[in-house]
Amino acid sequence: MRILGLDVGERTIGVAISDPLGYTAQGITTIRRKNLAIDIAEIKKICDEYSVETILMGLPKNMNGTIGPSGEKAIELSKVLEEELKLPVKLWDERLTTVAAHKAMLEADLSRAKRKKIVDKIAAIYILQGYLDSLSNR
Repeated sequence: MRILGLDVGERTIGVAISDPLGYTAQGITTIRRKNLAIDIAEIKKICDEYSVETILMGLPKNMNGTIGPSGEKAIELSKVLEEELKLPVKLWDERLTTVAAHKAMLEADLSRAKRKKIVDKIAAIYILQGYLDSLSNR
């Protein structure tokens, strides 16, 4: 059961994949966004390559739990992905995942240039791992 984790931003989409047993998340790539059709084609290619059964997308919420414009865009994209890829798309609260990703990279002493290139992929790992951990705690 492979789950694809996505951290969707304005310019990029961080991508992570679960191991076949659903215990760990690994970052696989960052998609540079071009337009909706190309973005969906890139995601579909990854889904086919890894035999993905579910897509987990980060849902950006405000710190008070409300959904702002970014969250509404994520909800819209999740519906389009579900329709186009014929896969279930779940939304997962992504508050502070990018902050956690930056902190981890700073602790690893990565240069600013390297951090900028992989922050979305690391955030996707945090989103997916949080979801996987919640499944194993049930």
